[in-house]
Amino acid sequence: MQRDQQHIDQQTSVEVEISLLSTVDSPRTSGADPDHVEALSVVQAPLPPILVHRPTMRVIDGLHRVRAAELRGQETIAVSFFEGSEADAFVLAVESNIMHGLPLSRADRKRAAARILISHPQWSDRMVASVTGFSSGTVADIRKGLPAVSAAEESRIGQDGRVRPINAAAGRRIAGKIIAENPGLSLRQIARMAGISPETARDVRGRLRRGEDPLPARRSREPANPEAGPSAPRRGTGVAAIHDRPSAQEHSVLLQRLRADPSLRLSETGRTLLRLLNLHTINAKEWQRIIDNVPPHCSGIVARLADEHAVMWSELALRLSDGVAESA
Repeated sequence: MQRDQQHIDQQTSVEVEISLLSTVDSPRTSGADPDHVEALSVVQAPLPPILVHRPTMRVIDGLHRVRAAELRGQETIAVSFFEGSEADAFVLAVESNIMHGLPLSRADRKRAAARILISHPQWSDRMVASVTGFSSGTVADIRKGLPAVSAAEESRIGQDGRVRPINAAAGRRIAGKIIAENPGLSLRQIARMAGISPETARDVRGRLRRGEDPLPARRSREPANPEAGPSAPRRGTGVAAIHDRPSAQEHSVLLQRLRADPSLRLSETGRTLLRLLNLHTINAKEWQRIIDNVPPHCSGIVARLADEHAVMWSELALRLSDGVAESA
């Protein structure tokens, strides 16, 4: 876990008496799995060091290795120490059991998510999701069941370490004023000054160029015109958001135009870009099939990688948009 790696000495391990270790307060409520312990105990190679919270001597990661060592008759085991708080030690225990080894059950992960939301209420849903292997939507639902947590903070810390307000209305207003007074600033500068994301800054700038309000029109719970029927589904999350995006056929048409451009087709970097863009030309059903078939114990890793790729694509979009704006 990047936010806690600085507190772990990965290079140094020491032999510690097993009797000094505590195995309480594990996110795995069912305890060690006997079959897994048996399989580890017969491995000929030395067991990798376990991770222990130094202040409490509680095992963070490696319960099965401890039991396997005991089954072998060992009195000591190799240990790396974590120096952070107990709350952060629990987070690290959850993430370690999501990333490798025997995965935690869904029930254990839900209990862990609720506990992390209580100990780290300032963390965004996406950040908690990256630790527990859930989607950010599932974490949001768990948060709603913890009213004290939901009302405890006005801003949250994202996976990138930045603090952002939950309600971005004030940030949008500030961004609008900044853009009006300093039209030459980049999106990243505007975002940093207003405390919003670069993507939100881009949306605000686009609205101002079209003569619109920096804030999107709020959707009423009831349609303004009763004869008009229900309002269109909101964009943003879940499968509905996938269906709202341009179709695979539309993407194919746009890609075909790009492939016909010699400046892209005849250069190595251009061909690389075309290959990357082509990878995403699949329809909503195919995306859903991919999502449904990601194993639960891999979902956290896949979510993190997807998020990192999304950040890179967003950065590409921001830089290209800045270039278009500057040349306009």
